[in-house]
Amino acid sequence: MIHCYCLYGTKIVLDVNSGAVHLFDDVSYDAIKEYEKLKFNDVNIEDTIVKKLEDRYDLGEIREALSEIKALEKEGLLFSEDLYKTNPGFLKTDGAVKAMCLHVSHDCNMRCGYCFASSGDFGTGRKVMDLETAKKAVDFLVESSKGKKNIEIDFFGGEPLMNFDVVKKTVEYTNRVEKHSSKNFRLTMTTNALLLDEEKMNYINRHFDNVVLSLDGRIGTNDRMRKLHNGQGTYNRIIGSIKKMADKRKHMDYYVRGTYTAFNTDFCTDVLHMADMGIRNISVEPVVAAYHKEHSLDKTMLPLLKSEYERLALEYVKRRSSGNPFTFFHFMIDLEQGPCVTKRLKGCGAGYEYIAVTPEGDIYPCHQFVGQDGFKLGNVEYGIESPEMVNSFKNSNIYTKDKCTDCWAKFYCGGGCAANSQAFNNSLNKPYELGCELEKKRIECAIWIKAFEKEV
Repeated sequence: MIHCYCLYGTKIVLDVNSGAVHLFDDVSYDAIKEYEKLKFNDVNIEDTIVKKLEDRYDLGEIREALSEIKALEKEGLLFSEDLYKTNPGFLKTDGAVKAMCLHVSHDCNMRCGYCFASSGDFGTGRKVMDLETAKKAVDFLVESSKGKKNIEIDFFGGEPLMNFDVVKKTVEYTNRVEKHSSKNFRLTMTTNALLLDEEKMNYINRHFDNVVLSLDGRIGTNDRMRKLHNGQGTYNRIIGSIKKMADKRKHMDYYVRGTYTAFNTDFCTDVLHMADMGIRNISVEPVVAAYHKEHSLDKTMLPLLKSEYERLALEYVKRRSSGNPFTFFHFMIDLEQGPCVTKRLKGCGAGYEYIAVTPEGDIYPCHQFVGQDGFKLGNVEYGIESPEMVNSFKNSNIYTKDKCTDCWAKFYCGGGCAANSQAFNNSLNKPYELGCELEKKRIECAIWIKAFEKEV
């Protein structure tokens, strides 16, 4: 399987199974598209393609292009076989949990219009986690991580800084656990920044490996959806703290994360606004909401949204080449090594490698499943009580999803978000189509950026 596309005059051919990326000239690009059509037909491929293209190109150029295509195919860099599908060993996991989303607060000091968590309480009532539950969650992660040395905890909410005392005491507990075990904790904080004062900034910078700060972009964009209880916008209350935090972290190990909706389909402008404000690590995600919502995205918006990613990619390379760079999370792609095989085939690991824990200690497959009937896996007090549910996540992969089988992007996305699949299609194995289309465009842009920067 191959994927051919052209972006800003660059003709790119991706060999899906090997991951090889090729830049083709005009004649080779047109030749391989014809070659792909005819490859499994009982015809003389070379003569057929020559006749097809001889009005546009020199005969010698066509035959040279075909010779190069055949050579790449022989080397396993075009039309290569899917070696993963025929080797089930690649799909096996050791069952070790390596990351936990720790919901230290099911309360929030904001009322965002698109919040998937029912304004912070996940529909289960406003509460915060006590220290004993947090300790049991840490212990559960240590035990469930088996032989894994490096494990991760994301302090999450709601708004985790509303329970800052428990956050600090839990961090102290992880430090003690590290000293008496072979584990190394990597800690992340996800916050809306409203409570991010000097004391909290300094504490987070001493103890946390990464921090995620929420901002949607321009003041009008942000304040339309990200509001206080009284309906007031939050931009002016948080932008100073976010910029200060980025500076304190020396523009490393943080992301400012936003969400775009139907109200700002020109989200590239919001990304650039944040970059202009001195924010260098940015992630802006498409909203995921029921189609009847006013702020929802739908398929009619896809051409506009895809063009916006292309606009962003062009500005991205311009700024990087002019010495004014920023990082956009979805354009970060490794074409040399990339994620491990299991991640390429199975995705994020929700439900068996990654879990979420609520203030009561209940365990869910990920933060987006919290509070949903039928998806509770157990509790940190007594462990997993639904191994069947764990296995349903563990056994889901790109080969159990019909739409992924023939998709050129499957090894980059791992089959998409399980929570979105469940929400829109009531199945872990039916990907959220709108999300798939946007992901494919982001991947195309990311590969083009790599190609552009390599050529410059």
